[in-house]
Amino acid sequence: MSTTRTSASPVACPPSSPTATPSSSCRPSPAARADVARYDSLVDSVGRTPLVGLPTLSPSPEVRLWAKLEDRNPTGSIKDRAALAMIEAAEADGRLTPGSTILEPTSGNTGISLAMVASQRGYRLICVMPENTSEERRLLLRMWGAEIIASPAAGGSNEAVRVAKGLAAEHPDWVMLYQYGNPANAEAHYRGTAPEIHADLPEITHFVGGLGTTGTLMGVGRYFREHRPEVRIVAAEPRYGELVYGLRNLAEGFVPELYDESLIDSRFSVGPRDAVRRVRELVEREGIFAGISTGAILHAALAQAAKSVTAGERAEICFIVCDGGWKYLSTGAYEGTLDEAEDRLDGQLWA
Repeated sequence: MSTTRTSASPVACPPSSPTATPSSSCRPSPAARADVARYDSLVDSVGRTPLVGLPTLSPSPEVRLWAKLEDRNPTGSIKDRAALAMIEAAEADGRLTPGSTILEPTSGNTGISLAMVASQRGYRLICVMPENTSEERRLLLRMWGAEIIASPAAGGSNEAVRVAKGLAAEHPDWVMLYQYGNPANAEAHYRGTAPEIHADLPEITHFVGGLGTTGTLMGVGRYFREHRPEVRIVAAEPRYGELVYGLRNLAEGFVPELYDESLIDSRFSVGPRDAVRRVRELVEREGIFAGISTGAILHAALAQAAKSVTAGERAEICFIVCDGGWKYLSTGAYEGTLDEAEDRLDGQLWA
């Protein structure tokens, strides 16, 4: 059976650096490869994820929800985009050279994504992770060859950042990409995620993402401010004092350097119980098996949808499915009652 293909549009290539690989020095942006189904390598397949409607959870034909399935990236999460962008930026400016060691604080997904890319580029990767992350994420990191340094559970991802900064000071030859302040993190979404959404959903009225490193919200927010300023940017964040790691409440003391509040129109606070309830609804009613932080984002998207219904306004609401639920099966979040699941999640990092 033959398949007809159309070539992707040509793109301008930046000057290649001495350390850039042939594929990284001139890779079409994901938005330029909409019709491509074959790639030269795994890292070339990052991006161009599906956008699917939610016919059951959408409240009306005039107010519809759309899920951007970032779990379809090679390692199963949106962080593949940022990891690849940060490594390529460091290669381009000469900070990463053959045999370099990368250091990164992470609650899991960014580390996994970096490990996948680093394994293909020949870099050593050391991840600083809170000791209470799910076992699946630790196994995945080791599978791709990463080394793990545990940070105390009590401090969560903030403590992992502190430990990593200390290690960076002790080992100046290590390269800390630092997702919380690396412009390439947001740029990956400005150049990839946002144009993809705009192309697939030109009638979009709202974008909903999670406040974590803030890279997704900043990149997508900046794109729509420039191209469609009427699109509302909505952030989901944990309630003050509640544990939703990978997402963060900015009032608790750590504000990522990437964060620009002018790019956010509204913020919704979500608790762990609502996140678990929504992620179960997503798989039961729409068949999408997502990680639990996606439940928090969906809860905010549904709240925005309810506001649009009440106001009698049409809305096309896009939200991010950050990663796949298979990374969290050991947490017990997907079985038993909500009370039981909430108890099992207490003290775990689940974003």
